Amino acid sequence: MTEYGYIRVGSAVPNVKVANVGYNVQGILDLVKEADSKECDIIVFPELSVTGYTCGDLFSQPMLIQKGSEAVMELVAETAGDSVMTVVGCPVSAHGRLYNCAVVIASGRILGIVPKIHIPNYSEFYEKRWFSSGAGIKNDEIIFGGRKVLFGTDILFEYKGVKVGVEICEDLWVPNPPSSALCVAGADVILNLSASDELIGKHSYLRNLISQQSARCRCGYVYSSAGWGESTTDLVFAGNAIIGEDGAVTEPDHRFFTAPSVLIKDIDVERLRNDRMKFSTFFDDAVTPSDYRISSAVLQEIPKTTEGNIHVDPEPFVPHDDSRLREHCEEIVGIQARGLMQRLNVIHCHKAVIGISGGLDSTLALLVTVRAFDLLDLDRKGIIGITMPGEATTSRTHDNAVALMRALGVTEMEIPIGKAVAQHFEDIGQNPGNYDITYENSQARERTQILMDVSNKENAIVIGTGDMSELALGWCTYNGDHMSMYGVNASVPKTLVRHLVKWFAGESGGKAEEILLDIVDTPISPELVPSGTDEIAQKTEDVVGPYELHDFFMYHLLRNSFSPAKIYWLATRAFKNRYTPQVIIKWMKNFYRRFFTQQFKRSCMPDGPKVGSVCLSPRGDWRMPSDSSFVLWMDEVDKLADLHVSHKDKISQ
Repeated sequence: MTEYGYIRVGSAVPNVKVANVGYNVQGILDLVKEADSKECDIIVFPELSVTGYTCGDLFSQPMLIQKGSEAVMELVAETAGDSVMTVVGCPVSAHGRLYNCAVVIASGRILGIVPKIHIPNYSEFYEKRWFSSGAGIKNDEIIFGGRKVLFGTDILFEYKGVKVGVEICEDLWVPNPPSSALCVAGADVILNLSASDELIGKHSYLRNLISQQSARCRCGYVYSSAGWGESTTDLVFAGNAIIGEDGAVTEPDHRFFTAPSVLIKDIDVERLRNDRMKFSTFFDDAVTPSDYRISSAVLQEIPKTTEGNIHVDPEPFVPHDDSRLREHCEEIVGIQARGLMQRLNVIHCHKAVIGISGGLDSTLALLVTVRAFDLLDLDRKGIIGITMPGEATTSRTHDNAVALMRALGVTEMEIPIGKAVAQHFEDIGQNPGNYDITYENSQARERTQILMDVSNKENAIVIGTGDMSELALGWCTYNGDHMSMYGVNASVPKTLVRHLVKWFAGESGGKAEEILLDIVDTPISPELVPSGTDEIAQKTEDVVGPYELHDFFMYHLLRNSFSPAKIYWLATRAFKNRYTPQVIIKWMKNFYRRFFTQQFKRSCMPDGPKVGSVCLSPRGDWRMPSDSSFVLWMDEVDKLADLHVSHKDKISQ
């Protein structure tokens, strides 16, 4: 396992010739060497890949079984110098029976042999004609290739700091797959050696099985299935290579290929382990680690020289497939609207008050509120949108706010805050020419006071507009825009808000679409400091940093519990063409400082619906003392900064 918790796995699909073990093992060896050259740590081959799966009654021939074991021992010898754990399928004779097995090889020896538990004997499958089930075989050893090796279904393999479990084909398709118990006992990665034939719709079902099992077990799942060269007397084998990681599935771009291939992926074991600790019910099963034997390979670690094929998504909150993004937006808006509908219904309220600025957040809150009112069959006029222009408000945002309210048919109000704020400055002795934090926050609090008072007057509920990214950074005025009666955007990150508004634009059409698209293109700004022109000069991201970076930091801190060092390492890869390491470190420092020091705002944040796996609600998802120290995190960021400076100095010398 690498410094940052990755293990590189490979799903190999060799060409075979049925019952030609010499040809088959050479094909396996070629792919092992290829995987080793690509610094793969673990590679798995299909079920019965040494002999071929479709040998039929040839499995009753002792010579085939003997040649198979000899070929495996040849493979052990030939791969002794490689730094990859190899798992192949082979028929194994033991205790007077024949078993369909996975043979696990590393460091020049066999770490163990795992027999298949569930033997299919229906439709096109009739494996019980030749093979016995490995069910109940534990604490056993057999002689294989002249050596004593562990044998049974109770083995976990430890390799390069990662624990690996093995199941075979049908084992995945049953109600209680062996991999479930293996993972509860500590397996980080499951390997499945398979020989599943192709039927209409079966591949999609298989992908879903792997996705679900890797998600349920919070594991890496490496699946390899028999392909080109297997007999087509009755069946066709496509050679499926599929790798699952906590629900996400990776596979080749096309199917039914005829050339040998290896699908390689880096699995983040650290993230999987963090998830298992976080979701405490994972270990509620009766299985314990002591139910399994551990077979370890001792080897000298060779540092990786390449970054491999690790893809780091710069926008982890945003699906990049258009159809998935549309589904994502529809679902999120549905959750937001449903939450608001329930709140309105329970408190018997038919009116809502929203401050409309012409920016992204208030726009999304208004659109969600309109959706909720429509679903409840309430008059949109019960939605009171209030623009509250101040000295720094530009005509672009003001005009968009007014135009949007008119296009949506809600009640519009305009209450300028200039006089009230000026009076307040006079009352507290604030110099109106001093554009400090008091100058800014006084405006935010005045606007919130207006919203609250209008809601009292109208017997309405104040809808919060702030998003999760602002809450993470504390980029909101305490008891100002920080406060509402229900915050519909509270668990929506800023990078997703823009996509949601854009999605609404496509759904709306007409004049509303034109307005929404202009709002999407408007720079993010609190508009609290006048610029002397009608242009937006105060841009939020110039002050706190790019939201795409902060959302990236937030996701990996909260969802994956990663350290600053790992988040920085991931960020340098995700944003390598957009931000220099110095810039990433600069804004990472700001993120951690603000995230810790602004917890007091989150500790008393209003109710709001949770829409994703990351949420900052103090009532459920994120409970942190407001006065906790951030020294450990900041020290690590400082060390990263120092290391980067030292590295630059070395380069310049």
